[in-house]
Amino acid sequence: MSHERTAQMSTRATLFYAASEADSNLYYATRFIAPDPFLYVDIKGERLLVMSDLEMDRARHQAKVDQVLSYSEFERRAKAEASHQPGPMDVAHVLLRERGVDQVLVPSNFPFGHAVRLQELGYRLESKKEPFFEQRVIKTAEEVLHIEASQRATEQAVAAAHDLLRRATPRDGMLWIDGDPLTSERVKKLINVRLMEHDCVAQHTIVAGGEQACDPHDEGSGPLPADRSIIFDVFPRSATSRYFADMSRTVVRGTVSPELRRLYQTVLDAQEEAIDTIRDGADGVKIHQRICERFEAAGYRTGLVNGRMQGYFHGTGHGVGLDIHEAPRISRNGSRLQEGHVVTVEPGLYYPGLGAVRIEDMVLVTSDGCRNLTQYPKVFEIG
Repeated sequence: MSHERTAQMSTRATLFYAASEADSNLYYATRFIAPDPFLYVDIKGERLLVMSDLEMDRARHQAKVDQVLSYSEFERRAKAEASHQPGPMDVAHVLLRERGVDQVLVPSNFPFGHAVRLQELGYRLESKKEPFFEQRVIKTAEEVLHIEASQRATEQAVAAAHDLLRRATPRDGMLWIDGDPLTSERVKKLINVRLMEHDCVAQHTIVAGGEQACDPHDEGSGPLPADRSIIFDVFPRSATSRYFADMSRTVVRGTVSPELRRLYQTVLDAQEEAIDTIRDGADGVKIHQRICERFEAAGYRTGLVNGRMQGYFHGTGHGVGLDIHEAPRISRNGSRLQEGHVVTVEPGLYYPGLGAVRIEDMVLVTSDGCRNLTQYPKVFEIG
């Protein structure tokens, strides 16, 4: 039999084995949340779940699939054929074999040990890089509403935090409130609790001031500085829809130096210019490069100084959806934007000794421009 004939007779299945609570692709495919791994199989468009007895009833009511099957039943059949306790891939094998599957497509993060077992069982494996589901990068109207709802909750939480800063008193280089230093921890707790009140959950919320803000992923700790920039970066996930939002603002409580004010204005102008250039077909590489050129022309150079990076050394934007960072990218390795993408626009400049500024909005790419999903004002000096 020729190779061409064999290929025509092949049946390929898509296979996931993961916990959908942690794997957004699996949640996207099933719309079912579970904390423990389960099997998802797509064979010629028929979507199947193989679930534990614990989760079967819930999956049958909640999962957006064609059929929910019993893991214990397939495990019993697998055990009858083996001398050892069957694992998840042995269980999957029973289902795949009876459906005539000989090729399996798995995501790039598929567990290595399970992949080896499938190959031992005679399957030809292919893996697919992100985005595994291309349609995920184009947001539906419903998905945009979910993202906007998370964004409104983010804005309300940040507004409460900024009100707390306004009530603080600058003294001796720090912010004070109720006789105590105002700390990053206190402000982050306020933000996170407000988000919980709106059914959103935040992790790694950033409230970082002064030198800490010069490391873009420093979450911030200890007393917040007066007269220096404080970066807020808040990116919660809705506990109900599972969609993220993402917003950054930079503020100062106290007296702003001319150098710091110029730094802020440079970032703000670059961000707004970038937003103006976003539209269907726009090149993410060129958008990012234009910001880099603008910063260089303004005298803000990027490079390693005394063992620490300064200037602009991260991407301009990323997709937002069921993951906080997903396709596409606006960066030196970016891609072309398409109508329906939801992306951040977040340039920043970081200079130890002077301070740091990052400003971030989320926008929806449209055919002739973009719609800013972020309504929160950009105000540098608060008080």
